[in-house]
Amino acid sequence: MSQQSGSVLPPGRSRNPVGGHVPVAGGLHSVGLSYARELKAETVQVFVANPRGWATPTGNPRQDEEFRAACAEDSIPAYVHAPYLINFGSHTEATVEKSVESLRHSLRRGREIGALGVVVHTGSATGGRPREVALKQVRAHLLPLLDELTDDDDPFLLLESTAGQGASLCSRTWDFGPYFEALDAHPKLGVCLDTCHVFAAGHDLTGPNGMHQTLDLLVDTVGEGRLKLIHANDSKDVVGAHKDRHENVGAGHIGEDPFRALMTHPATAGVPLVIETPGGKEGHAADVARLKRLRSPL
Repeated sequence: MSQQSGSVLPPGRSRNPVGGHVPVAGGLHSVGLSYARELKAETVQVFVANPRGWATPTGNPRQDEEFRAACAEDSIPAYVHAPYLINFGSHTEATVEKSVESLRHSLRRGREIGALGVVVHTGSATGGRPREVALKQVRAHLLPLLDELTDDDDPFLLLESTAGQGASLCSRTWDFGPYFEALDAHPKLGVCLDTCHVFAAGHDLTGPNGMHQTLDLLVDTVGEGRLKLIHANDSKDVVGAHKDRHENVGAGHIGEDPFRALMTHPATAGVPLVIETPGGKEGHAADVARLKRLRSPL
């Protein structure tokens, strides 16, 4: 699909579809897409399980089909965010086993609802173990899940780096290098770049060329075409604070200009932007509108 490859976009499609993470309690289609339409969203991200639990619900086939059909009809790229508890670098065997089950569930549900990608946090090396040991464990348990993605309609697995708290396995752009190497740069592997996270991890996006330099570093690390999704979040904290606290676009320490620059870099051509910001529906709608304004030529 063109929004995955960054190539030619369908007629009428913006260079960067802008949307948000939407609530789906009560129905993927009836609640989730209704919320998205109120935001005037052009792309959506959803949970398919409790983000803070291990449950793997089966979903509602009718809601799945209606959601998938509506997204296809309106050319809305859809994405799934896997639960936050997943950590393939954990020293606890039970956590790793549950992580495998949880992510396999998110990938399966992603395929069922027509999602283009499933976002998962890259995790941390717990128990005081070296990063290299944790990455070997990531390889042992995550690579088999990637190898299961053999159908054309299987989603990409999108790695999202963290703000650099604790023993994070991936926070700076170059940290994606060892992670990709551990997973043999699998063809179904991609990146979800969270602007708040990379800013908090230490990449100053606010300088004259800060955003472009950061994107250049990412492309140099993982190669062209791997950036599949962007979480467009401002930051409540200063650069390098290692705090994952999202702010509304333009209201935080990143500011508006880097988001405008983001949508002019070659690596982001055709890549959707999803907001995960505070403020409820009103704040979300305002952020979607603001990003649409920022993507327009001055």
